[in-house]
Amino acid sequence: MLRTILVFFFLLPGTFAMSQSLSGSWFGKADVITEGVHNNYLTELVLKQKGNEVEGVFGYYFMDTYQSFFVRGTYDKATRMVNIKNLPMLFYRSRSTVNGAECLMNFAGQLRVSQVKSTMNGSFYTIDKYKYTCPEMRVNFTMDVKSKNLDSIINGSIVGKKFWMPQREDVVVKTSGPNIAVSPAAGVTAPKTITDSAVDDFAERNLVAQFTRRKIIYTKDLEIQSDSIRVSLYDNGEIDGDTVTVFLNGKPVLMHQELTARAVNIYLTLDNSKEVNEVSLFAENLGKIPPNTALMVVTDGITRFEVFLSSSYTQNATVRIKKRISRH
Repeated sequence: MLRTILVFFFLLPGTFAMSQSLSGSWFGKADVITEGVHNNYLTELVLKQKGNEVEGVFGYYFMDTYQSFFVRGTYDKATRMVNIKNLPMLFYRSRSTVNGAECLMNFAGQLRVSQVKSTMNGSFYTIDKYKYTCPEMRVNFTMDVKSKNLDSIINGSIVGKKFWMPQREDVVVKTSGPNIAVSPAAGVTAPKTITDSAVDDFAERNLVAQFTRRKIIYTKDLEIQSDSIRVSLYDNGEIDGDTVTVFLNGKPVLMHQELTARAVNIYLTLDNSKEVNEVSLFAENLGKIPPNTALMVVTDGITRFEVFLSSSYTQNATVRIKKRISRH
């Protein structure tokens, strides 16, 4: 009996230490700490931890818009403190999400793990010079325990589930048979999208010819439950000027788009006449640091998938998307 108890106590610290990982999907509500102000932001952090470094996606929903960014930060195992810098947050008094000002804020939070749940309590804050303009926002993140049992950690996110439909300045692509019609969301002009009146036929044919000459590298197969998806693209490496064109089933749907830490969102209505739809990334340049790399997050309103893509002058990175067959 004594030996059993001793073995239990030796194993328990190791088990508890393993549970201290930040990897997973976190969600919470950030409240502005200013008297008389009741504005809040629905926020999410989808993180992967590697030693004392973390990376992933930060997203928030405020007023009528959802924004997300690829982020990197640090984790101190001794203090269990997480630090992520330079998060662009829409100013809490903004009257418009189209031309509202943004505050560059840092996040500092402490991980707390219990048998019941994992939390990360902290604040979004800015430098002293702007602390009255952009006041502190306190947030209590809770880990979505379901994300631990999924192949991709970018699954089951509360914000991602509820607010995945098009927002301002996003690109909406609708398919109807072989033709593709493109229009900006919410009536906002999107000059880099393809429309019948704006496309130079020769330039498009030349682009398609270059695309077909390159080798298709299938990166991942996804099963979704919807007829439409949101594709969010980020430069997941150093922001070095990577520019891409996005193809759907061999046709360009978004041209000459530079990738940054801020998400470029594309909404695709898939072609149901095809068993498999293919979304491809065509590298127009390799940036300052080859190859052309991107993080693609695909959402169907229920599930989210994370795919890391790498394209070059000889190959196109492609994701195959198939609609899941209902078993009811």
